[in-house]
Amino acid sequence: MSSIFVTCDLLDNYPDLDIQVLIPSLDGKFFQSYGGRKSFYGQIVTVKCFEDNSRVKELLATDGTGKVLVVDGGASMRCALMGDMIAESAVKNHWNGVIIYGCVRDVDAIAQLDLGVHALAAIPQKSNRKDMGEVDIPLYFGSVTFKANDYVYADNNGIIVSQQKLID
Repeated sequence: MSSIFVTCDLLDNYPDLDIQVLIPSLDGKFFQSYGGRKSFYGQIVTVKCFEDNSRVKELLATDGTGKVLVVDGGASMRCALMGDMIAESAVKNHWNGVIIYGCVRDVDAIAQLDLGVHALAAIPQKSNRKDMGEVDIPLYFGSVTFKANDYVYADNNGIIVSQQKLID
C-alpha cells in the first residue's frame, strides 16, 4: 500500500463521498511529514495516550499490513511518542504509516525509513512508559473523527479520512 496518490485528486475524484479533511492548523499546530514515505494510506488503528508511548510501542510491534496508526497524544509538546527504534519496529511489522497528534524524535533516522510519519513537531525528550493508553476508540482532532477500520490518506497536501477505501 505504498501507492503514489495525491489527496487533492482523491477529493476531486470522489465528490459525493463524505470525506473528512483535517484542518491544517488549530491552535497554531501544523502537521509535518517526517518519514521516508511521503504519501501513505491504510486502515486506521487508533490509540489515545498522553505523554506515554507504551501502547504505541506495543501496537507497532504487531502486524500492521495495510494499516496506519493514528495517535492522539493530546498535542503535547513536552515529549516524543515515537522515536527511531519504535519506527523501525513499525517498518519491520509492515505498517504503512503513523500519524501523531504530538511529537516524534530521532527525525533524521525516521526520514530514512520506508514509513509515512506525520506529527506536530520534533523534540528530543522521550516519553515515560506507565502502561497507559486506550486502543481502538474514536479520536477527534483537527476537526476530523478517526475511527478504527476507516481509511486515512496522507501526503504533503494534508490528511483525509474516508469510511471507504479509495485506492485499490
